[in-house]
Amino acid sequence: MEGEDISTHKDHYKVLEIDYDATDEKIRLNYRKLALKWHPDKHGGDTAVTAKFQEINEAYKVLSDPDKRLDYDLNGNYEIDKYTLREYLSRFKGMILTSNGLGISHTSIWSQPLMEHNKFKEKRGSE
Repeated sequence: MEGEDISTHKDHYKVLEIDYDATDEKIRLNYRKLALKWHPDKHGGDTAVTAKFQEINEAYKVLSDPDKRLDYDLNGNYEIDKYTLREYLSRFKGMILTSNGLGISHTSIWSQPLMEHNKFKEKRGSE
């Protein structure tokens, strides 16, 4: 990937037509389906089909290897402006849902004064 133009990279998950949390089995099945569909021998050696086939193979090579997939998920090419909100949330839900595991609590120091103010109001209202 080093030295290559990032704009030429495609989202491997979209290439294989799978969700971002796809299982290894789903990755394998979609790869086989697409590889058969786009195999150059079926299309008389068309260069566009060959390029698509190579793209499918590259995506599978990355996503089928757990270490490469993790590296891709953490450091891959993110063209955020090209994602719909649903795709963005699906792609990054693991990171979003684990923010509490990173030490970000549900009640931050910024919300604490507001909570204390609300408790004070409730106490005064009951007097």
